[in-house]
Amino acid sequence: MNVQERPAVAIVGAGLSGLVCARILQRAGLPVTIHEADTAADARRQGGSLDIHTATGQEALRQAGVFDQFRALVRHGGEATRVMDRHARLLVDESEVDGGNGRPEVERQALRQLLVDALEPGTIRWGAKVTGVRTDGPVRELQFVDGSTVTADLVVGADGAWSRVRSTALTSTVPEYTGITMVELRLSDAVRAHPEALRTTGHGTFFALSDNKSIGGHGGEEIALGLGLRVPEDWAATSGIDWTDPMAARAALLREYRDWAGPLTDMIRDSDDTIWPRPIYALPIGLTWRRVPGVTAVGDAAHLMSPFAGEGANLALIDGADLARAVIESPHLDRALGRYERKMFRRAKASASASARGLAMIFNDDAPRQMVSFFERAALLARLTRPLTRLLPGRP
Repeated sequence: MNVQERPAVAIVGAGLSGLVCARILQRAGLPVTIHEADTAADARRQGGSLDIHTATGQEALRQAGVFDQFRALVRHGGEATRVMDRHARLLVDESEVDGGNGRPEVERQALRQLLVDALEPGTIRWGAKVTGVRTDGPVRELQFVDGSTVTADLVVGADGAWSRVRSTALTSTVPEYTGITMVELRLSDAVRAHPEALRTTGHGTFFALSDNKSIGGHGGEEIALGLGLRVPEDWAATSGIDWTDPMAARAALLREYRDWAGPLTDMIRDSDDTIWPRPIYALPIGLTWRRVPGVTAVGDAAHLMSPFAGEGANLALIDGADLARAVIESPHLDRALGRYERKMFRRAKASASASARGLAMIFNDDAPRQMVSFFERAALLARLTRPLTRLLPGRP
């Protein structure tokens, strides 16, 4: 194959999508460099637990050759789900079934580190913040905040919600505020220090919902909490809350949840001192762009959506894998990118629609009724279809 058939690839962003893409490209012998603004893999917190789906996230990890290592990181009991109301009354309690539900839970930080470690040394340029992409020459040119530039045959925007690759090379469309702000908290060493909280949350996913508010997250050795509020976009900045003062921040949050039950509000009282608000943004459902030679995007850079369908990390992983396979298998780079984008756009539209429905199901005046009905319907469907699966070829 000539150089054009084996393009030099520059990936912007060392998140899950960029890492898995680079790993698969390297396994095929293609030259690839990741340019990451963070100075190191542990420069900032990477979020809580992720459920990795069979057909998307897990498939990408198989293609990357790290599936067995991933399985070793899975949290026992992480696939359980609980739904309750603001009085902490348990309305849904789904235990993890034998063998799991096909969505094992893993800590994002651990999964990211696994993918970082799987790359060849020197693949990632840490502390390399990209400001834009030039597309008017025979090769793509990445521009960095320090004034330096590099060129590549293919630039992949894996740089998240506020992607500079997307905004300077693909589309001027920007994320829009969803109406929801999440305040993120942690309870460290939950087994020893917060056993009562862990009894409330369990070791899997939990939701407590009422009146356009939520307390939810994941239980386990560390309880990761997200307090969801339907508030104006600038609420965190204009509410007068000093987020750098943990006691003041907790007091303000407890006022927001003053009529919620003690087992739920105690998790706010007992949380770690790092408390940070995060307005939730999303790109328009069904966003596409005209094909730009030598440039594309994956993950949140391509289709940022709210987290209320659990699809973001899985789409990021399968995007990275699909793009890598398209580039490896096609002798023509632009045809490979077109093939990848058509598939990615269809998949992203469906998942973004599901995420919007999930947001509406969680944040409404009648919560948690819709969420409970959703799980009841799912359980009924499972009971109805279970006997039918035994009739399928190859089933006992």
